[in-house]
Amino acid sequence: MGNANSRTESFNRGLGLEQEDMKINYNGTLLPQEERVITNNNRAFKYGDGVFDTSKYVQGKLLFWEEHYLRLMAGMRILRMQIPMSFSMEFLEEGMLKLIAENNLESSAVRVQITVFRKDSQLYTPTTNTVDYLIETTPLTTPFYTLSEAPYEVELFKDFYVQADLLATVKHTNRMVNTLGSIFAEENDYQNCILLNYNKSVAGALDGNLFVVEGNTLRTPPLTDGAMNGITRKMLIKALAKVPDYKVVEASISPFELQKADELFITNTIVGIQPITQYRKKTYTREVAKNLLGKLNTVARFGMA
Repeated sequence: MGNANSRTESFNRGLGLEQEDMKINYNGTLLPQEERVITNNNRAFKYGDGVFDTSKYVQGKLLFWEEHYLRLMAGMRILRMQIPMSFSMEFLEEGMLKLIAENNLESSAVRVQITVFRKDSQLYTPTTNTVDYLIETTPLTTPFYTLSEAPYEVELFKDFYVQADLLATVKHTNRMVNTLGSIFAEENDYQNCILLNYNKSVAGALDGNLFVVEGNTLRTPPLTDGAMNGITRKMLIKALAKVPDYKVVEASISPFELQKADELFITNTIVGIQPITQYRKKTYTREVAKNLLGKLNTVARFGMA
């Protein structure tokens, strides 16, 4: 196994140090990050009644912003939130870029998170479906995606399971399975955990989507198995559809199949591609992950061909 420190480093890989005097964007107003904007009746705080999206800013642009925006809007619709007329793709992008500039991060790589939550009320039944929103920025240490050479060991998390339904595709603010899985990984010196659904099929990792490599075939769990609707997953599948070297299949994956794979890797917005080096007694190569990382960086910089 690895150790707790390496696990924490791997989960936070790419994140820069917290900076003082940073601002947040709350409903379009820039405020000091220490400002108290969450009340005791905040529904995201009390009931997990919110949705969030994390994107990456590099060299003056938000990577795959249109896809992130569409996912956010879809999540709000599924959660029956009233989408403000002002919530255009351009409006939210401008709010993010304004905050990045205010925090003097225009020349940096930045993690940008927007959280949208229903307006305050005390009980389960909302008094309104209108929303508030919060945008936060965190500087990153590397602009584009790089491959870590550090050991990266995972284990199944079987204490709780992921729902395989439409709600599982939404990045809502109730992430207890991910939180408890992270605690399990921390306590047992794993770098990540693999989540299962109630049918005991693989759903993904704690912080991203899982790909299983067998020869030139890549398999990833479908959204109907509880997989996160990941943007990096989506863009990688699109990019590989134009590459004859690889075949991508969205199909259910049994935990027993993991030890038969040549490679396992995780994808997410901030890290890009994270190779898994060990699961139980099986160790894995990372050759396909290295090859795909270059393709992902090309798509991130220049878009789809």
